[in-house]
Amino acid sequence: MAQSVPKLAPRSFGILFAVSIVVAIGNTGLMSILPAIGREIGIPDAFMAAIFSLSALLWAVMSPFWARESDKRGRRPLIMLGLAGFSISMLCCALVVTAGLHHLAPWPVIFVVFLLARALFGLIGSASNPATQAYVAERTSRADRTQMMASLAGAFGLGTVVGPFLAPMFILPVVTLAGPLFSFSLLALGMMIVVWRGLPEESVRTRQTRRLAGASLWRDKRLAPFLIYGFLVATCQTAQGYTLGFMIIDKLQVSPVEALGFIAVSMAAGAMAGLLAQWGLIRIFSMGPKALLRWGVVLACIGNLITAFAPDYWTVVAGYAIACLGYGFARPGFTAGASLSVSMHEQAQAAAAIAAVNGLNVIIAPLFVTLYEAFHPGPFLLNSVILAGLVVFALKNGVLRGAGEQADPDEEGTLALLERSDEGGV
Repeated sequence: MAQSVPKLAPRSFGILFAVSIVVAIGNTGLMSILPAIGREIGIPDAFMAAIFSLSALLWAVMSPFWARESDKRGRRPLIMLGLAGFSISMLCCALVVTAGLHHLAPWPVIFVVFLLARALFGLIGSASNPATQAYVAERTSRADRTQMMASLAGAFGLGTVVGPFLAPMFILPVVTLAGPLFSFSLLALGMMIVVWRGLPEESVRTRQTRRLAGASLWRDKRLAPFLIYGFLVATCQTAQGYTLGFMIIDKLQVSPVEALGFIAVSMAAGAMAGLLAQWGLIRIFSMGPKALLRWGVVLACIGNLITAFAPDYWTVVAGYAIACLGYGFARPGFTAGASLSVSMHEQAQAAAAIAAVNGLNVIIAPLFVTLYEAFHPGPFLLNSVILAGLVVFALKNGVLRGAGEQADPDEEGTLALLERSDEGGV
C-alpha cells in the first residue's frame, strides 16, 4: 500500500542542500570580487557585468534539454554533470583572470576568453538545477513542498553569506584575485564525489513511470504567470546585486580591493535577511505561495527605494537587506507555486522553465550597470516600478491568486513509490 505522507530522506536533502550551497558560494564569491577584478585588469564595468550574459543565455537554452535528460537518465547523473561543468568553468575562469592580472594579453582578449570560460557553466553547469528541484518535488507531499523549496532556496542564501567572506581568504600570492576561483573549482569537484557516493537514485522501473512533458509547458496557462513573475523578480534581484559592488566602491571612494570587505558585509546582510525569510518567517507563519508572492514584491520594492536614495554606505546595506528579505519570500513563492500548479510527471520540465527564467535575466545585467553609470539611483528606481507592478499582478492575476490551491489526485501514489526507492540505499 502507498504511504499517505511520503518524505524526502534527510540524508538526500542534506546532500542536495550542500550542492546548492557550493554553487551559491562559487557564484556569489565570483560576483563579490568581479568589480575588483575588472578594475584591476582595466575592463570597463559594463563589460564585466556582461561576463555572465552568455552563460545565462546558455543556461536558459540548455535547462529544458538537461531536464529531459534527467527524466531519461535519472537525477543523480545530471546533478553530477552540472557540478563537473561548474568546476571546469571556475578553473578556466581562474586561469583567465590570472593571465589578465599579469597583463599577458590586452583586456579585450581577456574579456572574450573570460566570457567563454564562464559560458561553460551555462552550457554544462545548468544540468544540476532542474534535476535537483525535480528530485525534491518528486519526494515531497504538496503540504510540505513550499517549506522544502524554501529550505532549498535557503541553501543559496547561506552560500551567499559564505561566498563573499571566503573569497578574500583565498586571495593568495601569484594568483591573487584568481585564488578564490581555483578554490571554488576544487570545492565543486569534492561535492561531485559526495553526490556520487551518497545520493540515492530511483530504480529504472520507477524512472519509467514518468511521462516526458513537452515544450508546451512554456506556454501553459498554469505556468506562464509564475514564469513572468519569476523572470521580473529575478531581473530586479540581479540588477541590484550586480550594481551593489560598484555602488559601494563609489560611495566609500576607496580602491576596489579595499572595498571587498565592505561588499562582503553588505552581501552577507542581504543573505541573512533572505535566510530569515526562508528558514524562519515562512515556517513560523506557515506562509503559502499566495502570501509569499505578495509580501515578497512589497518588501523588495521598499528596499530598492531605500537604496536609491541612500546617503551613505550603511543605508545602502539596510536597503539591500530589506530587498533581499522580499526576494527571500518571492523566489520560493513562485518556485513552489509553479511546482504545485503542474502534475508529478511534469516536474522536471517545470523545474527547467523556472531555471531558465532565473538565468535568462542575467543577460540584461549590463544594461543596468550602464544605467547606473549614467544615473546612480536609476537601477533601483526602475526596480521599484517593476516590483510595484508585480504587486498589482499578484493581486489581480487569477492563477497567482490561487497559487498552491490546485490539486493533483495522482500525486500521492507516485510520491510513495519514489519514497520507497529513496529509502532503498545508495
